[in-house]
Amino acid sequence: MRDRVVHHAVFQTLNPIFEPTFIANSYSCRVGKGTHKGAQAVERMSRKVSQNYTRPCYALKCDVRRFFDSINHDVLLEILGRRIKDPDIMWLLERIVRSYISEYANLFERKGIPIGNLTSQLFANIYMNEFDQFVKQELGVKHYARYTDDFIILYHEREELEKLLLLVERFLMERLCLSLHPGKVSIRTFHQGVDFLGYVVRPHHKTLRTKTKIRMFKRIDEQIQVYKTSGGGGNNGIEQSLNSYLGALSHASCYKIEQELKNRVWFTIKK
Repeated sequence: MRDRVVHHAVFQTLNPIFEPTFIANSYSCRVGKGTHKGAQAVERMSRKVSQNYTRPCYALKCDVRRFFDSINHDVLLEILGRRIKDPDIMWLLERIVRSYISEYANLFERKGIPIGNLTSQLFANIYMNEFDQFVKQELGVKHYARYTDDFIILYHEREELEKLLLLVERFLMERLCLSLHPGKVSIRTFHQGVDFLGYVVRPHHKTLRTKTKIRMFKRIDEQIQVYKTSGGGGNNGIEQSLNSYLGALSHASCYKIEQELKNRVWFTIKK
């Protein structure tokens, strides 16, 4: 509990300092942002790049390998130290950062921050803001969005994205000691559908990611089974899950999925 209090105090102190430095299209763990806003931004950018889908639009989609476990302590503290000049605060930040070491660290390179800590979400944005600024300022990329370690770049030429990929990989490795997940790097056209933040974005509409749909129905079916074995008591959990899922589905073209979820739950409760 004491650690949680400290993490909240540190967050309240650091966030007003670093928040103004973040780019508009960074959507993770920020007020007024989030996954839905990120997916909507990609839709808007795709219309601009494709000139309302009258010319090709390609998306370079990437994911950092073992992101939280790979954040380099020395690099993070150096970034923090550029803006935090109070030695006492820096001492505390160093204690927090170095209190966790991932299994991928070694004697010469201490790295890793715990996913669950409130400060870790802020540290992740501060760390990746270096990359955001590189993409926007040095590479001059106009159509770019990021959510934690998941990012996307849109352009009307595939060859240009292939060139950018090499520059992106080099910067992440040399500056931030990060590498891209080889199985999660792709260049696709928008007509093929671009998987981003739980949705598959296509021209004129977006749908739910297949894995998300499967997980959603699995969870509902598990709750229905519990409801049946308990003799029909306590359906609040099912209804709460249903309302949550319907809220997520409302941001996409998912009418059939909505109806199927409703039918499963309502028919079960009525019986």
